[in-house]
Amino acid sequence: MKPLTWGIGLLVLAALAIMPFFVTSYIVSFTIQTFMWVALAGSWNLISGFTGYVSFGHVAFFGTGAYTGALLISKAGWPWLPAGLAGSVTAAALALLIGYPCLRLKGPYFAIAMLGLNEVVRALISYFEDFTGGGSGISLPPILSIEPVYYAMGLSAVSVTLLTYVIITSQFGLRLLSIREDEIAAEAMGINTARLKLYAFLLSAVFPGIVGGFYAWYASHIEPLGTFPLLTTITMIIMCLFGGKGTVWGPVLGAVLLSVFQELVWARFLFVHQALFGALIVAVVLLLPKGILGVLQERYRLPRAI
Repeated sequence: MKPLTWGIGLLVLAALAIMPFFVTSYIVSFTIQTFMWVALAGSWNLISGFTGYVSFGHVAFFGTGAYTGALLISKAGWPWLPAGLAGSVTAAALALLIGYPCLRLKGPYFAIAMLGLNEVVRALISYFEDFTGGGSGISLPPILSIEPVYYAMGLSAVSVTLLTYVIITSQFGLRLLSIREDEIAAEAMGINTARLKLYAFLLSAVFPGIVGGFYAWYASHIEPLGTFPLLTTITMIIMCLFGGKGTVWGPVLGAVLLSVFQELVWARFLFVHQALFGALIVAVVLLLPKGILGVLQERYRLPRAI
């Protein structure tokens, strides 16, 4: 990145760091949600944007992290911060367990397998009622202040973005992109595609687990249907595609713009906001298949690490 880009980025981060002291709680809460979507869309980008393996089950890692954090807080008495961070461990363990067999599948078979993973995890959470609360879920004490979760979610979003930049400017990232373009050719060149895909899959599961743990503490109550909805995965996919998959800033741009769009539409068109959001999704897929940054990169020959 150029020094000017770094300077602008630092100014934006400084503004976000002091923002909670000058805005209403509504704006802070909205920003927390936006940070969460940036982290989720960026995490999905690490596997699907770089390797082309489209995952429809990433909400399983988010939900696993949420239940890990909630259980550690409610049953083990852990503080919220280590409990939330522990969500990354269980999410990564789940990714390691199912990553190798699922990543051997190609195209739509991998997507369907990941969709099934989400349903399996949700069913297991509901089944072990004595431990997880079943359909009733887990209730946590209400938080006294939302500022700590604001900074926690913000650091998660920044960390995902920085990790994406490090990957895309490294040989690891180039090899992942070669898998996306032609996996057979990448294997012929001596690239261990199975191992690289697994590494990317593990990295893409860590941050959904973390933000899931933080979200459980922030929401104060989680239950299976609300924690594992397919809509969460679809939203993070659309945000990444809208901004530009396989880029550094695409998930950030898509998450911010679509979060603002959702909030404005929901506030003004309460009964048709889902239809309008669905129409936007169709328009993105048809008119911007490479996303906003993808189009700009082709037209203006922008560097790949954007």
